[in-house]
Amino acid sequence: MGIEEHGGGQGPRPDVLVVTTNDVPGYRVQEVLGEVFGLTVRSRHLGSQIGAGLKSMVGGELKGLTKTLVETRNQAMERLVEQARARGADAVLAFRFDVTDAADVGTEVCAYGTAVVLARE
Repeated sequence: MGIEEHGGGQGPRPDVLVVTTNDVPGYRVQEVLGEVFGLTVRSRHLGSQIGAGLKSMVGGELKGLTKTLVETRNQAMERLVEQARARGADAVLAFRFDVTDAADVGTEVCAYGTAVVLARE
């Protein structure tokens, strides 16, 4: 699995900046638009579950599950950005992920934060 399959996040100069901090140096919050979130639920297919079960017996990274979780988080983040953009935001502050089991059939991933409009100081 290449490095591009291990992570996500934004590329350079996004139209909606997403940060984990409560502020952005050099900017002030001009308007708070409210909470936004992106949600997705992914089921695990039988092949990856069997592979994960076998791998857990010998140890090591569960690459198939890692790839699935990265894709799932990226999709949740993309949905968050779509929501923020639709509200007129140019940034999302206090960005977080919440990951939970969804009724033992999959994984729920929620990306959330506060949509804002920023102004240069």
